[in-house]
Amino acid sequence: MNAFTPAPLRIENPFDLLSGPTHWATDNWPAILFAAISGIVIFAVLEGLRWLSIALAKRIAKTPRGYAFIILRRTLQKTSHIFLALAAAKIAAGYNDPAPHVLQTITFLFTVAAVLQAVRWLRAVIFGIIDIQADPEHGANEALANAGALIRTLVNATLFIIAIIVILDNLGVNVTGLVAGLGIGGIAIGLAAQGIFSDLFASLSIIFDRPFRVGETIDFGKGSAVVERIGLKSTRLRAITGERFIVSNAQLLGKEIASFAGMDHRRFTLSFGLIYQTEPEDAARVPDVVREVIESQGAHFLRAGFIAFGPSSLDYEALFDIMTGDADAIATARHKIGIALFTRFKAEGFSFAYPTQTTMTADPDGKMIMPYPPISQH
Repeated sequence: MNAFTPAPLRIENPFDLLSGPTHWATDNWPAILFAAISGIVIFAVLEGLRWLSIALAKRIAKTPRGYAFIILRRTLQKTSHIFLALAAAKIAAGYNDPAPHVLQTITFLFTVAAVLQAVRWLRAVIFGIIDIQADPEHGANEALANAGALIRTLVNATLFIIAIIVILDNLGVNVTGLVAGLGIGGIAIGLAAQGIFSDLFASLSIIFDRPFRVGETIDFGKGSAVVERIGLKSTRLRAITGERFIVSNAQLLGKEIASFAGMDHRRFTLSFGLIYQTEPEDAARVPDVVREVIESQGAHFLRAGFIAFGPSSLDYEALFDIMTGDADAIATARHKIGIALFTRFKAEGFSFAYPTQTTMTADPDGKMIMPYPPISQH
């Protein structure tokens, strides 16, 4: 045998390898038994708290505004028994002073379980919000329903990458290079697909913030249009004149949008003019007459009165509200108010003014001649 060749390891009794842990367990069996019992009790308490919390959240979730408790119930249901068992073991180990290698093993397993459990909870919260937003009973969002698969994929990938980094960091692995590589890769992808991600995040903003919904009428700078579909990259609008607009989500959110949804009244300004031949007493009665007409048509009168001496008329202005948000009802009410005012003015003898021009004729010496009456010589 070569002098440098190590002597072979001889094990006369294979069970000798287990003698160390066996002696430790034998010498410390009272502490081990107490730790096991306390761990079982703690696990039972944690499981009971979880069960009671789920039952309470389920009961509150049945109320009209119980959306948050629906998500809470789903989140609690994702609590793993393995996590509860390791949490109980961690708590029990903290009060029983186990051997260093046992404590180290429990701490490592608990860390891994806690990270994975946090991922399960976050997934449950995010997916719960998505499911409620896309539920027809809670105002279903078509765009969110269509984007659900993509959002779930992105969320799963992001959360599990973070979980792996945290676990490796707790194992003592230097994750600085990995994080830096992921950061550089993310920046490169973001720059390459900047436009796509801009529209995607704008779509998510529309989905969750809901500045407008499908079927609503909005004014987006190019006129009024009805929202037909909200996609991941663009929104399709149908103009009231019939054209179809396809606008990117980022561009649409960059504009000032006026929404006509939820409108309970519409305010109008009605301007009109009376001829200068109107008697002063009649001109003073005009606001009262306008009030009577507007209120008789079911609208809310605000004010009316003389505003200016026009080139060929005494100018008036009336301000009133039509108390409805329906476009057809608004058009009908405005029509009735206009016809009623015209009828009432005609009955009162008020004459609407219209643009007129007076031609004056004069002799070569500057004196006015017929058809104007001669100037008095007094």
